[in-house]
Amino acid sequence: MRTMRASSKFGTAICLVMGLALGKPALAQGLFDPVILVNDDVVTEYEVEQRELFLRLLNAPGANREAVIESLVDERLRAQAVEASGLELTPEGIETGLEEFAARANMNKDEFISALQDSGVSEESFRDFVEVGIAWRDLIAARFGGRVQVSEDEIDNALGSAGGTSGIRVLVSEIIIPAPPENRDEVEEIAKLIAASESEGQFSEFAREYSATASRDAGGRLPWQELSKLPPVLRPLILALAPGEVTDPISIPEAVALFQLRAIEETGAPTREYAAIEYAAYYIPGGRTDAALSKAAKLREDVDVCDDLYGVAQGQPEEVLERGTKTPSEIPQDIAIELSKLDPNEVSTALTRANGETLVFLMLCGRTSAVNEEVAREDVANALRSSRLNAYADSLLDQLRADARIVDP
Repeated sequence: MRTMRASSKFGTAICLVMGLALGKPALAQGLFDPVILVNDDVVTEYEVEQRELFLRLLNAPGANREAVIESLVDERLRAQAVEASGLELTPEGIETGLEEFAARANMNKDEFISALQDSGVSEESFRDFVEVGIAWRDLIAARFGGRVQVSEDEIDNALGSAGGTSGIRVLVSEIIIPAPPENRDEVEEIAKLIAASESEGQFSEFAREYSATASRDAGGRLPWQELSKLPPVLRPLILALAPGEVTDPISIPEAVALFQLRAIEETGAPTREYAAIEYAAYYIPGGRTDAALSKAAKLREDVDVCDDLYGVAQGQPEEVLERGTKTPSEIPQDIAIELSKLDPNEVSTALTRANGETLVFLMLCGRTSAVNEEVAREDVANALRSSRLNAYADSLLDQLRADARIVDP
């Protein structure tokens, strides 16, 4: 068993260890000086730099010093609340959490830790980040889970249908802005400005200026889409909007996405849910250079179905072509967003990998309808529960902040 108190003291412990290892007083090392005190816990300069580097490697929002310090303060408060509750994590639970996090990058835990260490982020920093998140989630579930009840009527309303038998479709506009690490802060500021758009026209102007998708020339406007084709994580966000409203910026691999709802309507047709989606991704060196985009355009003319990509990739390294069948919830969010716009054998070249140096030639192979219609209802119910638990979590964190002694030394 490992208590969260030990985790929250990580910064102080590493400070002392490093100071002794160098044969000098720890406080003399600027890297490990306290940046801020949260009740009895210290946030060190080392932790701030580690977290900022970690978030930049993930292309995550908030990878700037001010935001990182705020997030570390929140983590100290969460860890202290967990410790006060007496909750402890099991080694098995921690390892499962680490594996799940690494899987988001299509790696196992050891591969992910090795990649972080190669880039300067310690294993301990990664573990600390994940452990606090797991423990806080468990605390919120234990404290507030019994209060969260979702009725069948609420699920029907969220699906936009009476009884869940009628499908709905939405008319949305999109903006997806590439966000390489060196431009991440600038992109986040732009995304905040876009999120405050007050009209469809203003959002479209932003799309023409900043978006990297094929819809940019149309002001980001997409045609009518079945709600069930959208990624599961995106559906509640769209349903929560009124026409004209814009989502908060959504962090996806190497980019930031925003969506504006233009219209929504019930179709009267049965809701179609999908159990699995098959797609292929062929990786082209060069990112969004003219040469890479030209190669992708020629490839689009030469291939008719996903199987044709095997011939294209023949003789090249195995990793140049990725093809598989996944459930909607397993598909990376940026890929899921692009697939939602495609019919079978259609192609998207909106995405990149490797910090923009590799262009993704993404092709939808097909969708498999779900036999069990309750899958859709359960997805919505889980989303509603999660949203309400998040509201409880935010409220508790606000209370912890209000009661805390936070000192800038």
